[in-house]
Amino acid sequence: MLAFLEKTLNIVHRFCWKTTDRPKKLLYLPNRKNNNNSSMKQFSLKISAVALLALAASCGQPGNGGQLVGEPTMMTYRPPVPLGMVYVPSGVLKMGASDEDVRGKHDAMIRTSQITGFYMDATEISNQEYRQFTNWVRDSIAHATLGDYVDDPDGGQHLDMKKKINWRDPDLQDQLVQFYTDASQSGWGKKEFNNSKLVYHYETYDYAANVKNPNQPGSSFKATHDIAVYPDTTVWMKQFTYSYNEPIAVQYNWFPAFNTYPVVGVNWHQAMAFCNWRTQLWKGDREAHKMYFEGEFTLPNEMQWEWAARGGRVESPYPWGGPYLVNKKGCYLANFKPQRGNYAADGGLYTVPVDRYWPNDYGLYNMAGNVAEWTSSSYFGTAYQTVADLNPNIDYNMRDNDPQWMKRKVVRGGSWRDVAFYLQNGTRDYEYADTAKAYIGFRCIYQQIAPALTNRRQ
Repeated sequence: MLAFLEKTLNIVHRFCWKTTDRPKKLLYLPNRKNNNNSSMKQFSLKISAVALLALAASCGQPGNGGQLVGEPTMMTYRPPVPLGMVYVPSGVLKMGASDEDVRGKHDAMIRTSQITGFYMDATEISNQEYRQFTNWVRDSIAHATLGDYVDDPDGGQHLDMKKKINWRDPDLQDQLVQFYTDASQSGWGKKEFNNSKLVYHYETYDYAANVKNPNQPGSSFKATHDIAVYPDTTVWMKQFTYSYNEPIAVQYNWFPAFNTYPVVGVNWHQAMAFCNWRTQLWKGDREAHKMYFEGEFTLPNEMQWEWAARGGRVESPYPWGGPYLVNKKGCYLANFKPQRGNYAADGGLYTVPVDRYWPNDYGLYNMAGNVAEWTSSSYFGTAYQTVADLNPNIDYNMRDNDPQWMKRKVVRGGSWRDVAFYLQNGTRDYEYADTAKAYIGFRCIYQQIAPALTNRRQ
């Protein structure tokens, strides 16, 4: 203790006194052999306290001393963890086919690449979760029509989304008559809401294009999107000719029994609109509470999806490893089309709830089977021979006048109506971006770069 005091006092005098003013003897310190003298210890402690006060008074406010110390941060930042997501760590992906290419496409050549970590939805987006989106769009359109605005401090306005809307109120329905189909036209004999009116408007900024054209203003790389977001419930009937699927078509999206089933009938544009809405929803809440926000929710690109599906298993054909589709008890490990078309043999005739079957080693459910999943990547047969070895991806911003083959988007994972080959981690497939199917859904990712560089999450 005395040695510490002596060192402290020396530091005090060394920094606060000029050389010419330094006394020959600083302060009396008792002999260390007399360490049992409690009164002397107390005296020394008092002296050190006085010396530290003198340091603060004589040296003034602390500064950087002319040294490079870095700009101080305003707060200690802890990255948020999105609800319902699990972390997929950074690592080396050996991407490509893990088994025979029975189709002979040769579009998944084996390559090694590095993937930066990210958060991913543990499950596919469910009907209940997607319904939160469509209901928000519905309510926002109603508030705008009714003039429910709140003034901002800067003179602007925003919609009052906290105001409740009683959709059963006949007077309200009369004010929103343009959003309803009259009973004489509905086919059901009663007035009903016209879901085609649910259009989500948002804007995107093409940062990559701006980087390639730095002399153009950033505003020229903004694009507006108006997307009809309600799922196409008729896919259950249109895609299965000579098949009686009307009961599931009229119930699947809204009936509470299907709340935890994966949303289907959603095309790629609708999935992207959902990601934007989810980003704005969370960003708005965090900014309202003066908290940082980084990144955005988006669809995974196909390399990220494959890396997540493998669950850290190198060259395994399926998310659970393989090579078998059943466990030692003979139970199927995914929802697909087993045997020669016995859909119900795996426990699901159509889709099953999003948290069924065992997750892979990253905690991700149904990365094989149930529903195939949209990715952000454009489909090109030679993509694996073209992409970089660090965060590989090929994307293309589609235009309305592009030929149809340029509007193909990669889907991965296989579905309840696919054979086992499409469940493999390395199998690539595609669908046109404006097409919805009864067997295609999606899930989101969210990326925080700083912790992903070292795989040390805060």
